[in-house]
Amino acid sequence: MDLNELLQHFNRRDTVGEDPEVIELMRYYSRQAQKITMEINTKYHEPEELAELFSQLIGKPVGEMFGLFPPFYTDFGKNITIGNHVFINSDCKFQDQGGITIDDGALIGHGVVLATLNHDMDPAKRQQLHPAPIHIGKCVWIGANATVTGGVTIGDNSIVAAGAVVTKDVPANVVVGGVPAKFIKKIESD
Repeated sequence: MDLNELLQHFNRRDTVGEDPEVIELMRYYSRQAQKITMEINTKYHEPEELAELFSQLIGKPVGEMFGLFPPFYTDFGKNITIGNHVFINSDCKFQDQGGITIDDGALIGHGVVLATLNHDMDPAKRQQLHPAPIHIGKCVWIGANATVTGGVTIGDNSIVAAGAVVTKDVPANVVVGGVPAKFIKKIESD
């Protein structure tokens, strides 16, 4: 099994934990992610250097005008896609096995958690993991310390209030907040 086959496994939402080869390869890339995030987090880098390190982490180029304030954490790294003019503030944690796509102009606040894996509900199968993607639309703003769970799409231009826990899709052009996140208001544009 190679990285592309592993990504296909995750992107099909196949259960993780039944195939030892999948677990071992996932752990290999987790160790690689630890090495790169340690480099990102333990010394100062110019913005261009951070973009290059993040590109190494995700295995593809980041979009133009990418911004990152370290520290940043991920336990896999290879299933993240970043659009243009994306900014990720400090202390964010991305669990990306299920896939994280962040479209152009999105702003990710301090301490945001994007979690694409869930453990099985059955206690006898609790060690098994179920991947599901997160898609963050264009010009979305996710406030500080919000959490977005797997399988969620946040529509273009929407705002997730600080501290919210988003467990369901968010339509475009709205503000959501709370635990679990609920509709607060529609965003009116000029």
